[in-house]
Amino acid sequence: TVDGVPSAGGKNTAEGPKACFSSKLDQLVWIALIQCSFACSPQGSMESPNLEFEYGDTDGLTAELSELYSYTEEPEFSLNRDYFEEDFRNHAKGRRWVELSTEEQRAYIMRLLDALEVTDRDKRLKVARAILYLAQGVFDECDTETDVLHWSRHNVFLLYDMGIFTALLELLSMEIDGPSTPSELSPRFRSLYFLDAAARQTTSPHSRGMDGFRRESVPSNFISQSSVQSLLGNNQACSSAVRKPAISLADSTELSHRHTHTTLSKVKSMLSRVLLSIMYLIVETIRVEMEDDRPEWRTAREAFKTELSSPLYNSEPFALLLFTMVTKFCSMSAPHFPMKKVLLLLWKTLLFTLGGFEDLQEMKVGVRARLSLPPLPEDSIKVVRSMRAASPPASAMELIEQQQQQKRGRRSRRSAFVDSLEGDSPFARKQPLVKQDSLDTYNERDPFKNDDARDEEDDGDDVDSGIEGEVDPLDRDVIIQPTPLPLLPRPPSERVSFPKGLPWAPKVREKDIEHFLEASRNKFIGFTLGNDTETLVGLPRPIHESVKTLKQHKYISIAEVQIKREEELQQCPMTMGEEHVQETPAEALYVGMLPSLSQYVIALLKLLLAAAPTSKAKTDSINILADVLPEEMPITVLQSMKLGIDVNRHKEIIVKAISALLLLLLKHFKLNHIYQFEYVSQHLVFANCIPLILKFFNQNIMSYISAKNSICVLDFPHCAVHEMPELTAESLEAGDSNQFCWRNLFSCINLLRILNKLTKWKHSRTMMLVVFKSAPILKRALKVKQAMMQLYVLKLLKIQTKYLGRQWRKSNMKTMSAIYQKVRHRLNDDWAYGNGMTISDRCFKSPQSLVSHNIDARPWDFQAEECALRESIEKFNTRRYDRNQNSEFAPVDNCLQSVLGQRVELPEDFHYSYEMWLEREVFSQPVQWEGLLQPSD
Repeated sequence: TVDGVPSAGGKNTAEGPKACFSSKLDQLVWIALIQCSFACSPQGSMESPNLEFEYGDTDGLTAELSELYSYTEEPEFSLNRDYFEEDFRNHAKGRRWVELSTEEQRAYIMRLLDALEVTDRDKRLKVARAILYLAQGVFDECDTETDVLHWSRHNVFLLYDMGIFTALLELLSMEIDGPSTPSELSPRFRSLYFLDAAARQTTSPHSRGMDGFRRESVPSNFISQSSVQSLLGNNQACSSAVRKPAISLADSTELSHRHTHTTLSKVKSMLSRVLLSIMYLIVETIRVEMEDDRPEWRTAREAFKTELSSPLYNSEPFALLLFTMVTKFCSMSAPHFPMKKVLLLLWKTLLFTLGGFEDLQEMKVGVRARLSLPPLPEDSIKVVRSMRAASPPASAMELIEQQQQQKRGRRSRRSAFVDSLEGDSPFARKQPLVKQDSLDTYNERDPFKNDDARDEEDDGDDVDSGIEGEVDPLDRDVIIQPTPLPLLPRPPSERVSFPKGLPWAPKVREKDIEHFLEASRNKFIGFTLGNDTETLVGLPRPIHESVKTLKQHKYISIAEVQIKREEELQQCPMTMGEEHVQETPAEALYVGMLPSLSQYVIALLKLLLAAAPTSKAKTDSINILADVLPEEMPITVLQSMKLGIDVNRHKEIIVKAISALLLLLLKHFKLNHIYQFEYVSQHLVFANCIPLILKFFNQNIMSYISAKNSICVLDFPHCAVHEMPELTAESLEAGDSNQFCWRNLFSCINLLRILNKLTKWKHSRTMMLVVFKSAPILKRALKVKQAMMQLYVLKLLKIQTKYLGRQWRKSNMKTMSAIYQKVRHRLNDDWAYGNGMTISDRCFKSPQSLVSHNIDARPWDFQAEECALRESIEKFNTRRYDRNQNSEFAPVDNCLQSVLGQRVELPEDFHYSYEMWLEREVFSQPVQWEGLLQPSD
């Protein structure tokens, strides 16, 4: 059971709580305890707190910086400081970094940049750690966390101005796989490339793949689960972690073969981890704007933003290099990559280059103005922030109380009526406490609607039966009879005036008006006029008024204009001419991702599945704990608790980064072009993203959101400035004082928004929600008392309501009211009643008997719907991005001498590696000459 509610597959919600008590007396005693608790607290102890959560692009800067480091990386802070002070002592004897002038600091950074060119990897690693210490804010010379953040910001802009980021990018590309040609590197790093190439030539050829690159094998050694779990207590996170292959923090820092154990490989791998940390600090610090930023810092921010979105390396944006690292990790060719750092850096890079949600809203307004479309009816961000959360669902104890008090309420009302007739009481009896109807628009109840509430209590049909043992949230009035107290005459109350109206302006599509007129003409005239929405001859006056109302709320989206434009370009390519494509960061990213988009999507979903709390540990799955497990497993209960918190925190951060990353891609691609959005969406759907998200929410979502998997004293920069207190089991269990975990609530909202975008206006995908029985899962998510999360849950329930059947709608009427009050209206949408057919009804009817129904009631056509969409996407990609689509009309040179006489352009650095290539590809490869004499099959 979860929170006292019987689990799925158990008894009905009305009978489930009764099974928890051995006798009627125990049940009555429990009810009495509930009454006492509610008498002490008018709001009731079962009331969930209203989460003061403000949704945004990211959390605070301190929280985002602290999530970069695992708690097992704490010893590396002092290591970075030691390497910096060892080198800095020789440069500025007897002086501190904060005492140097800006010019002296620039001179020292230039010295570090030159030291990165050395061929000794040990020295390179020490220099990189010194740079990391500067980016971390020289915390040993600071007294407070504010000073650390101040000097970190100062040093980061200084490092970027001196060209550190470009040097780190080239070094990172070398540590990952090495560039395809030395010409892709700057001259200062070409010697290092040839040194690495020579080192790769000395390795065994059996460690190479078909493409010539080395392959990393997964270690075969496993930790004995029985021997470790005794040390871990009952920590589920640690026991799950040790089922994985024992790739520890040291393996995460080793970007080379585990079985060689050479010093070269260890230094090479450690260097890549340090490089990722420095680059993340640079991107995140420059991305965040401060009011006191200098003018040169603001100029540097815009230049860095342009630089990241432009082809920095190998004619591709920086984000594609990180996407490549993700795919290599998931394909098991590099299982030791520090994937949390890669995902965080990838997310912040896209957030910086593409823009956040507020930037997206401004871009949307600009695009609509450029297309001569009417302005948006409201700012969705402001509307959502102004909405108030609803009350949490009723628990099992509240159900027991409700069953008892419904009977008492009827008897008390009858006795009150008799007493009023007899005139026994000079004062009015105190009404029983009524839990407020939380599904009102403004979370308020009209005080003059109590009579209606009582009538609803008498109506037995209004009580939700629930699905799979789950109580329908927010749909019951819990009536509690307190202990009778002396009553005083209540003063006359004034009617409270509430703001009227729904939070969202209704929208109507052009297609909706066409369907409405088509149905009206068939009914009153007997024939249709196609897509004509102006001719109303022969239609009665109410139809005229209806069309007028629909046109007043007509909304033309950017996607509709883009689809219409694409159809014209496909039909009349010569007349329309060549399309002018605006070079935006989203466009450049889509062009780079297009060849391998499916691999990127599958890799991200694999990581999301591995990090989901509902996923089970499997030895054959990818290991995402490579950079969190220590070299030595814990030997005490305190160490195991610390590791368990670190593992859970590690997974939560990965889920946060992936959910925000996918949502950013979907929103920006949708604004850039609707078919780019649809292409990514189809890949997500085909990769089972919908059931994956539903699996994520099929848990105790309140426990996940309120989880406290953090140790404040170990977070950066607190741990680097203050003395480390003694950790105890009680301090680890206590966690922080927040009511919720920001990153977990942020991740849940992002996943719900992704699910909404995938299923909106897609009947086939909506049926996937119905088939996977998402209704009870989503209703459990309504327990979270946060307005934005509840809004997107209600949206998902709304789109599948018509397919859940009349009985479900009848027993969830107050949830239906919540949808009506919270979600935007489509004036002629039949979501509230549908066609009255359930899934079982459709299974026993032939397709011929269903032809007369609306298209919304025919979800079995999903194959045709998805195929038509995919055909449109392929036409779009071919027309815009396939530059060789007219190659079949180009003339062909059939002359052998002419073809052999053509001059082949060789790269400028070909003569550097010509002898090496000749030795590897020609002389060292045996040629089977007799194979040329064999007849081909």
